[in-house]
Parts: sequence; C-alpha cells; structure tokens
Amino acid sequence: MKNFIILFLIVIIPVLAFAQHTIKVEGTVKDSLGNPLEMANVIAFKKGTKFLQSYSITDSKGHYKLSLEEEQAYTLRTSYLGFDAQSIDISIGSSSEDLIKNIVLKESNESLSEVEITYEMPVKISGDTISYNTDSFTNGTEKKLEDVLEKLPGVDIDDNGEIEVEGKKVNRVLVEGKEFFDGDSKLATQNIPANAVDKVQVLRNYNEVAGMRGVTNNEDNIAINIKLKKGKDKFWFGEVNAGAGASDDNTKYLAKPKLFYYSPDKSVNLLADFNNIGEAPFTRRDYFRFTGGLRSALSGNGTSFNVQSDGLGFLTAQNNRAVEITSNFGALNFSVAPKEGLDLNGFAIVNNSETQMFTQAQTVYNETGLVDESESSSVQESQLAMVKFSTTYKPNDNLHIDYDIFGKISEQSEMNDVTSTQRSADTYKEEKPASINQNFNVYYNINEKNIFSAELQYAYQNDKPLFNSVADSQPFSFVPTVPVDVYDLLQNKKLSTSKFDGQVSYYYLLNAKSNINFTLGSTLSSQKLTSKITQNLANGSSIEFDQENLNNDVKFNFTDVFLAAHYRMITGIFTFDPGVILHQYTIKDDQLGSVDKENLTLVLPDVYARLQFKSSESLRFNYSITSQFSDINKAAEGYMYSNYRSMSRGNRDLENSLNHRYSLSYFSFSMFSFTNINASLTYTKKVNGIKNSTEQIGVDRVSFPINSAFADETLAGNFRYGKTYSKLKTNFRANFNNSIFNNIVNNEWVKSKNFSHSYQASVATKFKNAPNFEVGYNLSFAKYAETGSTTNRPFANMEIAFLKSFILTADYSYYNYKNEEQTYKNEYSFLNANLYFQKQNSKWEFKLSANNITDNQSINTDSYNELSDSNSTSLYYIQPRLWLFSVKYNI
Repeated sequence: MKNFIILFLIVIIPVLAFAQHTIKVEGTVKDSLGNPLEMANVIAFKKGTKFLQSYSITDSKGHYKLSLEEEQAYTLRTSYLGFDAQSIDISIGSSSEDLIKNIVLKESNESLSEVEITYEMPVKISGDTISYNTDSFTNGTEKKLEDVLEKLPGVDIDDNGEIEVEGKKVNRVLVEGKEFFDGDSKLATQNIPANAVDKVQVLRNYNEVAGMRGVTNNEDNIAINIKLKKGKDKFWFGEVNAGAGASDDNTKYLAKPKLFYYSPDKSVNLLADFNNIGEAPFTRRDYFRFTGGLRSALSGNGTSFNVQSDGLGFLTAQNNRAVEITSNFGALNFSVAPKEGLDLNGFAIVNNSETQMFTQAQTVYNETGLVDESESSSVQESQLAMVKFSTTYKPNDNLHIDYDIFGKISEQSEMNDVTSTQRSADTYKEEKPASINQNFNVYYNINEKNIFSAELQYAYQNDKPLFNSVADSQPFSFVPTVPVDVYDLLQNKKLSTSKFDGQVSYYYLLNAKSNINFTLGSTLSSQKLTSKITQNLANGSSIEFDQENLNNDVKFNFTDVFLAAHYRMITGIFTFDPGVILHQYTIKDDQLGSVDKENLTLVLPDVYARLQFKSSESLRFNYSITSQFSDINKAAEGYMYSNYRSMSRGNRDLENSLNHRYSLSYFSFSMFSFTNINASLTYTKKVNGIKNSTEQIGVDRVSFPINSAFADETLAGNFRYGKTYSKLKTNFRANFNNSIFNNIVNNEWVKSKNFSHSYQASVATKFKNAPNFEVGYNLSFAKYAETGSTTNRPFANMEIAFLKSFILTADYSYYNYKNEEQTYKNEYSFLNANLYFQKQNSKWEFKLSANNITDNQSINTDSYNELSDSNSTSLYYIQPRLWLFSVKYNI
C-alpha cells in the first residue's frame, strides 16, 4: 500500500499543478417568443482566434453552462438549426464572479448557421444520432479507436474491450455505414487506427430494418458508425507492426499487419496477429460474442431451449494471463454493394493458439470438512476456422430481406496433470466440433397500417468428444473395472443436433402511437447421442463396458408451437406493452428400448412499461415468465465422465422449470451537464428448477438432475454515475448479487447463499495539451456458503507527451487479497509501461514496452461449486516480466 500512496502523490501533484481556476458562464438560449431551445450549440472561442475553449449543449429548459479561464477575452457563438447564429464578446477578469448571459435567437431561412460553417461543433445531435468530431477531444497521443472513444463524453471502453455508450452496450460497429466483422466492437476498438477516425456517430434506438423501428422496442439497441478522415475513405491504408523482446525464460515476438480499404461501394479489412507475448487476439469471450454466426437467436417467445454443445469452447480462458500463450490469428472482412439496394458482406477468421497454465488450489468440502490441496498443469491447443457470408436486399423502403450462412470447424485438445493430496490423475480431452447455421429474414411494409415479417433459422452441429483419464484409483463402484495399478479409462461420445426456429409476425398500426402484434412460431429440434466407456489395459487390450447404465444411444426431439399477441401503446410519457403467449410443447426421447412422449400446454404472460421523462431519461419495468427445457444432455440416462473426479447421468423424467423475472431500471444522460446515471434492480425466481442430486465420495462425485422442490432466487443490482467536466472525467460504479441455490448432496438438501458486492471510483484528467492521469479504487467482497474474501485494488494510469516526438503511457494496479480464514493472503501489483517515439508526419513509429514490471508471479481467484457444496481458492500463475521493442510502419 505504501508504494501506491507514493504513486498516488506522483500522479495527483501534476494534476493539481495543471488545474486552473475557471469562471462559470451560464444562461439560457430562447427564441424571440421566449420558448427555450433544447440542443442549441454554444461555443466559446478565445477572441480573435478559432481556438475552442469550451462548449455546451442546452438542456430541455434552454440552459447552457461554460467553464472559462480567467484574464481572457472570448467570443460566444450560438447556433440552432433554422435560426440565425449569434456572436457575443465577453471578458473574464481575475476576480470575476460567475456570469449570466441569456441569448435570444431569431428565426432564419438559412439551413446552416455561420457557426457550423466557420467551426465544426464538437458534438451535434440530430434526432437519435449523436455525432462527435473527434479532433475536438483528442490530442494526437491516441493509437487505436478505443483510445479515441475513451475521450468522448458518454462513451467508455470496459475491461473486455467492448464499447459502452451512456451506460449501454454497443451492439454493432459500422465503418462508413458498413459492418466491421459482423459488427464486433472489440475487433473494431483494438484494430482501427486512431489517425483514420474523423467522426464517431452514435446511433441510438438502432434497428437496421427501417420499417420495424416504430413497432419494436429498440431503446437498448446502440450502434456506432465510424466516419473516416478524407483520403482514408478512398484507398488502402493500414499499418505493419513487428517486434522482438525477452522475458525471464524465453525470447518473445510479435507481428501485426493490418490493411484497410474503403470506398463508397466496397470495403476490405485484413487483420493478422502472431505473438507469444500473452496477447490473445481472439478469446473465449470473443468466440461467444459472434453468437454462432446468426444475427441473434429468436427471443422473447417465452421458451428457453438452449442446445448445449459438449465442446470445450474456445480454450483461451484467461485472456492475456497464463504461464504462456502463443497465438496465430488471421481475419478477413469484406463488403460489396454491386447495385443500389443490394449489399454483400462476410468474414473469415482463423485462429491457432496454445496456452500453458499452472494453478495451485485449496478446496474445502462443506458437507464433510474435507480439504484438498492440488496443483494442476495443463496445455491447451485450439485450431478454429469461422466463415460467414451475408446478403441484404432493400429494393425500396417497404421491403427488407436478409440471408446469412455461417460455418465453423475447430479442433481442440487439453492435456492436464493434476497432483492432489486426495486423488491425482493425468487427463486428455479432444474435440472436433463442426456446425453450419443459416438465417433468412423478410420484413415487408404492406401499407401505412400493416407490417409483415418472417424470421427463419436453421442450425446443424456435430461433435465427437473424447475423454481419457489415467489415475491410480477408480472410486465409482458401478464401473466394473479390472483391478490394476493404473486405471486408464477412455470415453467416446457422438452428438449431433438439427434445430429449426421460425416465426411470422403481423403488426397492425391502430394509430401513430399504438399497434397490435400477432406472432405464430415454432421450434423443432432433433438430437442424437451415443457414448461408451472402455478400460485400456497395460498389455494393449481393452475392455468395453456393455452395462446399460454406462452406455447411451438416445434420440431426443423437442417441439414448441406458439401463438403470441402483444399490444403496444404510448400515451404522453407512458409506454405500455403487455402480451400473452400460448405454447404447445411435445418432448419425445427414445432410449433403453422404450419411447417416452409428453405433451404440455402453457400460457405465459409478459409486460413492459416505460416512463419517458425526457429524451434521455426513463424508468422501465419488465416482467416475464420463461419456460425452460433441457436438451438431450440431461435426458440421457447412461453415465458419462464430466472429468476424472465426476460422473453424471441424465433423467428422462425431468419436467420444465418456470423462471419469473422482474426488473426495474432507471437511465439518465444529459448532454447539458454530461452526467450519466444508470441503476437497475433485478429479481429472478426459478420454480421447479432443474438442479442436481449429488453423491460425494471424498473429492469425487456422482450426480444426476432433478426438479427441485425449492426455488432458486437471485436479487441483483447495479448503479453507475459518471460526469464529465471541462478537464475531468469521473466515474463511480457499485453492484451486488445475492443468490440462493438448492441442491441435494449425499441425500440432504443443501441451501447455499452467495453474496458478492463491489465498488469502484475513478477520476481522470482531460487536458488537451498536457499530461493526463487517472486514479481509482476498486473494493470487492465475496461471501460464499462457509467462507468469503476481500480484494482491495487501487489503480492509476498516465499518458505524457514530451519533446514533441515522445509519448509515455503506464498503468498500475495494486491487489490486496485475503480470504476470511486467512489461509490465503496475497499482495501483488502490476505495472506496465510503453514509450513511443514518432516524428511529426513520419510513417515510422518506435515503441519500447515493459509488461509486468513488478514481476508478479500469480493472481488469486476464488469460487463456489454448488454441485459439490465446496469452496475453492486458487493461485493462478502468469507470465513473468517481459520487455519488447517494436517498430510500426503506417501505410
């Protein structure tokens, strides 16, 4: 902590030194009749120059507010579309009090004002579009799009590289109106060069189907469109980055060529990343963010039937923190408009990665008090290829047609060596999943009163997972193994799924503020699963177990036919959208020589309500009931290995569960004060939930799913407050999650309560031509069934430009972790720094990087496993200190 206090003083003293006393100038902007003008632009220039000192956008009452330096003369220029611009000269003295300047604008026949001609506003608002002129917020030290976005008011980049606008996640990223890698925000923020960005357009209430915007709820749909600087939108541009360095144990390298081409009718983006410095260009989170290549699964119909894959998923589990990560990544994205109204686009992504991990853990089993100390060393390898082609046809404003086809193949493996005080083993997993998905959508505005839509999706996936464990004991008595010194067990499995989702909807517009919607839809799923277990003997032979409870040969079919009706109305500031959905379900499984078939009819209601106080302030309420069904994985009654310590089987008699979800959320964003407030409270209750009955055999377990007689409940909340001042940006976040789970462990009902809450506050400077700093503090608590932990994390970042050609950036985090039993108490810190050198107008940039300068060896994680009612605390080992020198050439 002492080191952080010293660092805090080093950071905060320059902040105070650069701070200047300012005078507040405020007032109102009204028309000649005295009506306030909302969203009028007020700009303050230093008199006789075009140097922008401050700006403001009026609120709903016409108020504006500027912060200006003392002992200066300024020109205030005010503009509003359809009115004559007005200029006012003012002087600020050294002892001036806050000034009041009210402004009256006169109507004009001019469509553009003088201000917009002589100087481009930093922020323009037109309907649901906010346009930021990035040069007004940047200072030339930015390297990537994410550096630009972080300096825009109301825009943030989270820890995963995803964009948030006014506290809401950005769903899609466009460049010059064309999708960038299926709209993925992280690939955009970390790859588009900052010097290519001219404007950032925020598109609120976004729906790419223009005809559906008035009848659907789009308030959480946010997109951004990147406008390129003149010249960048007509020819090839990009960069080539290569570097070499060393860590404590081996040589490091990186190579990152990137090439972009944009024109009015086509675009091409090429990205590549080869490195062994721990930067994973395509992580597990990225993999799932692409959502299997479909635009999105049909949602909101009241049914949850998620077809689970036994795939290991994308294996880079700890982003850039593991003992060793080697990545080879390549991606191509294209978009072509051969004629007006027709767009063709697609992408291809390939990734080859190897990750080495080492973990030390302590697990406490609450039922028995057993303590397990273990070390795990694993090597994961993954090869992945994803290809997607899409076409959009919009011959006119009334017709919109989409078609997507997406294919994915991968080969993944994991070798794991576990040494434990209870039971050790070597394991190997291998999977080669493949899938293809297709999506076809039609939206047709028949006339002003009638809208028709059809959405069809088809998915096929196939996998053949293999699991092998080698251990000195075999604790599962129902597995008739031959007694040997080393038990070598092999499990082979085959799983295939075909799934069709479709729905047709009809909207009738009663008037401009109300409509009725009817939807007829269906889900049809067919799955096949086979599995078997064998024992390999030392002489090369094997025993294949033919017992019924150790083999699976299952066919599983799920059908849902539903009819939904919704009514949507707007009256004043109130929006009300109730609905009801009638479902007819059929579930059939064929296994163990018999066929079980079940029919079920359900009526599921939902309701949405909103109070829209202002254009950017609302209070929302949602309630819905979702009927959740299990797929073949929980119906297959033959035992299968989950890992070498766990075996599980399904239960063909499972019933569906009902999930009740209530949510209340408040949202407010002011362009006048640049204040952002988000708060939400969500309560969920799962009735007749599908839980596990577990028999704990020491550290090993056998489980099968059941319908719980007790409801699982979760209450979660979060609060966020952000405010941008003239030279400062502040943020505060708080969240909590309180959950109650019920399971059966050793024939006894176990109720576990988990409570976690965290708080983070930060302040960052926004100087245009001075060093910038950020300091913050994060405090998090976790309370599990029998234990808990606390983590204190102060952090600081800085960015300093000096000697015209140099830029120094650094980030520091200090962690103080301890669990309640004091068995784990760990203090560690991370310090990373980058020194850039680039002469003005030069295409060459040189960079010296140092990662993990404090040479920290491990980080802490903790978790609770409700299946075994156990708490785990782990030390996860990471890469040592790393030095790297790299050279970048801008094409």
